[in-house]
Amino acid sequence: MCLGIPAKVSKINGLIARVQVGGAEVAASIYLVPGVRAGDYVLLHAGFAIEIIDEQAAEETLDLLRKMVEEQES
Repeated sequence: MCLGIPAKVSKINGLIARVQVGGAEVAASIYLVPGVRAGDYVLLHAGFAIEIIDEQAAEETLDLLRKMVEEQES
């Protein structure tokens, strides 16, 4: 099973973006999502942005992931 994690794009330099994921900032290829801009949310999988998503969908997914982690920790 593959999992795409929502990430917010903070900077773009060519085909590499800096994205924010869970409080960390990492590099991601944006080769697969032409038209992405700083401030957009993307689904991140294996270092690649694979889809642009809206902020609401990103927040809903992040909330579900947080709940899953909390359940595993208890």
